[in-house]
Amino acid sequence: MMKVCIAEKPSVARDIAEVLGAKQRKEGYYEGNGYQVTWTFGHFCTLKEPHDYFDQWKFWRLEDLPMIPSSFGIKLIENNGVQKQFRIIEQLVQACEEVINCGDAGQEGELIQRWVLLKAKCTAPVKRLWISSLTEEAIRDGFQQLKDSTQYNNLYAAGSARAIGDWLLGMNATRLFTKKFGQGKVVLSIGRVQTPTLAMIVQRQKEINAFVSEEYWELKTIYRETEFTATIDRLRNLEKANKGLSYLKEHPFEITSFEKKDGKEGNPRLFDLTGLQVEANKKYAYTADDTLKHVQNLYEKKLVTYPRVDTTYLSEDLHPKIAGILQDLTPYSALTAPVLANPVPKLKTVFDDKKVTDHHAIIPTGMHPGGISLEEKRVYDLIARRFIAAFYPECKIATTTVLGKVGQVPFKVTGKQIIEPGWKEVYANDQSIKKEGEEEEKILPLFVVGESGPHEPRIHQGKTTPPKAFTEATLLRAMETAGKQVEDEEMRELLKDNGIGRPSTRANIIETLFRRKYIEKKRKNIYATQTGIDLIDTIESELLKSAELTGNWERKLRLIEKGEYTLDTFKQELIQMVVELTRDVKNNSHKTITIAPEPPPEPVAPPKKAPKPKTPKKETDIATLTCPKCKTHLLKKGNTAYGCANFNVCGFKIPFEILGKQLTDKHVTDLLSKGKTGKIKGLQVPGSDTPVDGKLVMNSSFNLEIG
Repeated sequence: MMKVCIAEKPSVARDIAEVLGAKQRKEGYYEGNGYQVTWTFGHFCTLKEPHDYFDQWKFWRLEDLPMIPSSFGIKLIENNGVQKQFRIIEQLVQACEEVINCGDAGQEGELIQRWVLLKAKCTAPVKRLWISSLTEEAIRDGFQQLKDSTQYNNLYAAGSARAIGDWLLGMNATRLFTKKFGQGKVVLSIGRVQTPTLAMIVQRQKEINAFVSEEYWELKTIYRETEFTATIDRLRNLEKANKGLSYLKEHPFEITSFEKKDGKEGNPRLFDLTGLQVEANKKYAYTADDTLKHVQNLYEKKLVTYPRVDTTYLSEDLHPKIAGILQDLTPYSALTAPVLANPVPKLKTVFDDKKVTDHHAIIPTGMHPGGISLEEKRVYDLIARRFIAAFYPECKIATTTVLGKVGQVPFKVTGKQIIEPGWKEVYANDQSIKKEGEEEEKILPLFVVGESGPHEPRIHQGKTTPPKAFTEATLLRAMETAGKQVEDEEMRELLKDNGIGRPSTRANIIETLFRRKYIEKKRKNIYATQTGIDLIDTIESELLKSAELTGNWERKLRLIEKGEYTLDTFKQELIQMVVELTRDVKNNSHKTITIAPEPPPEPVAPPKKAPKPKTPKKETDIATLTCPKCKTHLLKKGNTAYGCANFNVCGFKIPFEILGKQLTDKHVTDLLSKGKTGKIKGLQVPGSDTPVDGKLVMNSSFNLEIG
């Protein structure tokens, strides 16, 4: 009797067979030493399609929706190669004493293998090989520590829940919106992750399209070869700027404060998949999908560890092995030497068992990279340098802040000086590691408080710029944090459970949106097409569009993985949502969407004297926002306020005018999306005769107050 090992790819099966001594090549498997090593090539099975349940579900008809199978079944993919290889697997598992699941060590890999074993009616006991790299050492260690398959039942349940959830929503909502709103042969594709992703892009697109560029003027001056900027509000007309300039010429410059602080710049975190995709997009303009393919190839060539991960930490038991891996990175010996001169530190920012689940961050294995493509070399270099940099000392900096004044006008300049480069030595001459908006190192002269002298004032003219379009890098980050703008690494780690999509699927989601022509790329920027905008405008259900709500589903899928939530509960919640969605859309007013004949032109700033858009034109933008209190959409209540559609119960509203000031659409949008406005001048506070400047803030009771 044989033990049958099933890998996910022929190349991986070959590596495993080599280690196990299964040297004899047979039709569809290797054999020897008591083992038969066979393989799938990705998905062999899929959930049954609608027509597999009922003949009438073959046709796209509104009256048949929603389609809710009483139980979900699987079937083999209709492909001759798949069916031939499956028959081989089926014969092997039905005649063996034990099966060893050697699939990719992740949720998708577990699902692929379990479905194959289910379809093959496997009754033999099943063990699980769970490894983080494909080196010979890792495979040997893995076979010495085989796990019982039942340890991964929750992982399988989470994979099943994800597949069933995507089927329920995708199949029903796509048919529902296509038949209700589609025109001609257009298919309106709706997905649990793709639709909120598209909604984020459309929202950004609308902000860009609605943006009206305004000129502004700032006062600047040069004192002792150092440029200072006035810290007053930007001036909105040239006349005021010229008056300010005249005033500055009448007074000397005086230093009022000089402060120098020592600080540190923490080391960059090790890569998870999203971090690697972001960096490769920023530095080489690689798409998320391309980066995933390159790093998967590196993994299969034994050069890096398992890539489909969402943690930036290593398990603590890896610490003793780090020096050996660094030692093996001979092409980087000049960079590793300073680290190897001392014992490798056990840093809390690198090693933390609590932050590692199935796999650790992506690191090199220490194997020598040879015979790889330029693209793979670049991705490997990103991983290797990040790994080395993690063990360097922190970068020590000095930040200098100098304040001054000319008459009564305050001025400021800041400078940053690198005292000890630390980890930045690993990236010497590499500008790509600079954070967005980070200034070059600027060393300021030594100033003394109270010193004064002549200066050279001037007027700087600028223009306000629209919000930035998404790139793949910023879109991936937005998906990871469910649309929240987060720079802090620690906070980003906390939000990952609520991100939309998984690291391994986000690239495919973006590619799907391109393929459906809902988005397009111009240079590195991503824009929504008119079809994409029309589709999101048609969808009234916030459940379909909200990144936050979709992120909540992702959190539940992770809870299923941990055994803290059940597949049945998740399924019932989605069924209820699909039933309600179908009812609401069927009762909706009829409008049609067609594929845009050509992509919309790239947004350009309007001419200087372009009239500002009238308020009614922006009403649709406001209508896409939701009540912060009960999440229902907002309505315009006569000529007095924006109010919750469920106002009689909820009671939330924002008046058009408050404290003597008419609120603009931007003020309302900022209040709903950020919880506060920018500074508003001339607010009339009750009980005071003097108007004040301030921000309107929405407090925890959803009332407005001055902040």
